[in-house]
Amino acid sequence: MGTSREERALENERRRRRYAADAARYDASADRTERWLFGTEHRGWVCDRARGLTLEVAIGTGLNISLYPADVRLIAVDLTTEMMGFAVDRASDLGRTISFCEADAQSLPFGDATFDTVVATYAMCAVPDLPLTIREMRRVLAPDGRLLLLDHVRSTVAPFRWLQKLLELAPSRDRDELTRRPRDDVEAAGFSIEESGRFRAGIVERVAAAKTDRGIDPARSLPGGATGPPAV
Repeated sequence: MGTSREERALENERRRRRYAADAARYDASADRTERWLFGTEHRGWVCDRARGLTLEVAIGTGLNISLYPADVRLIAVDLTTEMMGFAVDRASDLGRTISFCEADAQSLPFGDATFDTVVATYAMCAVPDLPLTIREMRRVLAPDGRLLLLDHVRSTVAPFRWLQKLLELAPSRDRDELTRRPRDDVEAAGFSIEESGRFRAGIVERVAAAKTDRGIDPARSLPGGATGPPAV
């Protein structure tokens, strides 16, 4: 769903404040959620497939840093400096050299075709404009570059899906936070799906997709079926 620049700015600030307040508790919360609900094996699957110059979008507190191959050159962005501060400390403790940058996933501060790999884990639920974010990831990927995503998505099991929709009614939840499926937007943006899998009643989805030259599906990716480059 398309959003205006002003709407994205307001939503970004609201999300930034929420994640800033949760930064110190995030690791413990993520550990519980992944241990008891999502599974702990998925981050490793994603990071092990990264190659070359890699951008991690929404690095948060840096839970993925230790999982990347040693030869991956990593650049990381996040909207929330309080979260990213923990990632900086984690990289230092691990002896890993990483370039960090405060940035909006919907408007990445990098040139076209910069990266060999773009990674995001459990992050696409929090961006105001998901199709725009996927297009930005595609823009900064080199030809034949690879997008690696891990997300919680709408369940393939009806009772779980109904529960997700019910939970989304809570004031603390964002619209469609639990029932998005980024793979749909990845395909619409012109990627070719190489590997994918769904787990835990379909609630968790892993995707490895290659940038191709077939282009964006304008009817699915741009508001109102308009054509042309996205407005950022």
